[in-house]
Amino acid sequence: MSSDCRDCRAGLDHCHGTVIHHASARAECTEPDCAMPEVVHTFRIDCETVGCTCAVVVSAHRVS
Repeated sequence: MSSDCRDCRAGLDHCHGTVIHHASARAECTEPDCAMPEVVHTFRIDCETVGCTCAVVVSAHRVS
């Protein structure tokens, strides 16, 4: 059994990082040098999952 992922074995463009979606900023990847588009990432999460509060700031500005 190989330790490479299926996309690695198939030679597909992909990233092993996770895309973090922010409410008030561009999405970012957990891999430091990732230049891949969001669509090639298997894992995606909202920034609140990692303790970011940018969604709260955006919500506060909309209420005003």
